[in-house]
Amino acid sequence: MQAEGKPAAGAAFKEGHVDAGGFRIRYMEAGQGPPLIHLHGAGGLRLTPGHDLLSRQFHVIALEMPGFGQSSENTRTQNMPERAEAPSGSPEEMARRLYAHPERLPPIPPPDPAVQAKTRKLVARLRGPDRDADLERQLAGLATPTLVLVGTVDRVIPSDMGHIYKELMPNCHLVFVYDAGHAISTDRPEAFTEVVVDFLERHEAFVISRTPTVIHP
Repeated sequence: MQAEGKPAAGAAFKEGHVDAGGFRIRYMEAGQGPPLIHLHGAGGLRLTPGHDLLSRQFHVIALEMPGFGQSSENTRTQNMPERAEAPSGSPEEMARRLYAHPERLPPIPPPDPAVQAKTRKLVARLRGPDRDADLERQLAGLATPTLVLVGTVDRVIPSDMGHIYKELMPNCHLVFVYDAGHAISTDRPEAFTEVVVDFLERHEAFVISRTPTVIHP
């Protein structure tokens, strides 16, 4: 649970906007250092304690994708290479799916019905099959070092997906974060930041071996 007097996650981030591709895109940024871009998932842009910790070493820029949040409805985009499923239902149900320990978090405010409807419509249009053969063929040729983090109690995406990514990408590092749900940077912000920073700074000298590893408390 959030300590009394402690700033809310993302309190140091400042809002800005940029025009690109015919869209007015909102972003949140904080910190100094090398730029680090954050692209949110189907649930929309949420700043977490993990963002705050990363902003101590990086210039973190979190973008809000067109059609999410307070942005205008996106009727142009028809597909996307990643798979996503928007959590839906009550705030309590969302919390149970996203977090390992929702009872430790401050109450989640009810979503804006208009924003929720707009987002659900967009994600339903973009979402394709659970396994995309064309995407998987492309991943096989991806030589870029890639870090895949999976929470051990993720209730949104099966943990087996981590093993699939590792099999498909030749330079993939798979790490299971103990006692974390889908929202790893909220459940285990310190562990999340430690492993991400080490990976970004050292790449092939990354402290985690190529074998599946669990980051313990």
